[in-house]
Amino acid sequence: MGWISWLCPGINLKRWLLLFAVGVLLCALGLALFFNYQLMGKAEELLFQMTYLTTGRYSNTVIMIMGVVLLVVGFGIMIYGTRRLISSVVSVVIPDKNGSLMETIFMQRKLTKGPAITVVGGGTGLSTLLRGMKYITNNCTAVVTSADDGGSSGRLRKELGIIPPGDLRNCLTALADREPLMERVMQYRFQGDSPLAGHCFGNLFIAAMAEAEGGMEAGLNATSQILKVRGRVIPSTLANIQLRARMFDGTEITGESEIPKAHKRIAKMMMLPEDAPATQGAVEAITNADVLIFGPGSLYTSVIPNLLVDGIRQAILESKAVKIYICNVMTQPGETDGYGAYEHVQALIKHMGAQFLDYVIVNDQDITVEQLRQYDAKGSMPITPDVNKIRSLGITVVPARLISKHDLVRHDPRKLARVLIALIYRLRLFGRGMQFFDYFFMRQGMRKMKQQEEQQ
Repeated sequence: MGWISWLCPGINLKRWLLLFAVGVLLCALGLALFFNYQLMGKAEELLFQMTYLTTGRYSNTVIMIMGVVLLVVGFGIMIYGTRRLISSVVSVVIPDKNGSLMETIFMQRKLTKGPAITVVGGGTGLSTLLRGMKYITNNCTAVVTSADDGGSSGRLRKELGIIPPGDLRNCLTALADREPLMERVMQYRFQGDSPLAGHCFGNLFIAAMAEAEGGMEAGLNATSQILKVRGRVIPSTLANIQLRARMFDGTEITGESEIPKAHKRIAKMMMLPEDAPATQGAVEAITNADVLIFGPGSLYTSVIPNLLVDGIRQAILESKAVKIYICNVMTQPGETDGYGAYEHVQALIKHMGAQFLDYVIVNDQDITVEQLRQYDAKGSMPITPDVNKIRSLGITVVPARLISKHDLVRHDPRKLARVLIALIYRLRLFGRGMQFFDYFFMRQGMRKMKQQEEQQ
């Protein structure tokens, strides 16, 4: 139908286009009168006569005043018509009316031009970080470990022969520009005694998309489109890998879910098969990143496994990106008992084979007695920041208050995002222009995230 379709009735556009045109005509008339153009002919003659009848004399000043009035009225009508025209279009294209249109446009433009950030890890810690990352940049890629062998992910891995979708699901949900209902559905876990009991709907959905699209990478891309994900989620490898841990007493434990159960100090992590290839997308995301972030998450079963994948380690060492490690806030029983932040950093460097970190973000916020009581039975303890020890390795330490106000001791996504925003701006990764406004609108994004959490 082409341009004729714009004239169809009921689309709520023609009236505002007509009103805008009236405003343009009034502005033109006002300008002509103000500058006393001779192009107005009879209209100007009529105005002079009206002026004479009301004041008893001809006055150019009165004509100029009338011109200014027409100019102001016409300009006002133009603005009103334009606003209503834009609102008519936006109400259909963008039904979500939360926040102002200008704020939405500004944020999307700035986020699209944000730094390329690649986050390497897995587990719930990674998804917590990603919830705040999407308010910093749309150019965020999560490189996720694929070694999970427990729960719903482990069952699907054995039954369907796919990589475990659990951590991928958490990351997709965290980066999604979604309604709270969609997140609840993706995270819903079936109950009862049926064959579906224990399965998470999001895991089944990803498995179905992978089969429908002919592969896990294509399935993740399709899921990202459905959830309107701000960024990308990529598995570190598509191979069927298993983790193996060598303990200090010489014993070896195989299986991601079995390693913490041994409750022994881990000396070295290994991967079977050792030559499992990295996905091309993961290598490219690391190579092209402005910022590489490791953690938070289980040190030995979520973060380090990515470093064992053939191609990932070399890409990290060769990358010119700023490399940041976000240390956990509590030790993990069976993995990091007795560890401080310094031991976490040492383990990363040991498995990487070189000191590769530029910054380490550690928590220096006190944890309440009430919060600690929940961890007494588990044996989990707060991780000491070890600022001076880490600095002795040539790494810049960024201590910050990162604990969530909720009952569990975990990172607060908004606090963590604010620390990262401040660090990124300090590194000038956003450039020098409009930084105040960039920061202001990203803080607005933080407030939106808080509102979404309250709705849930």
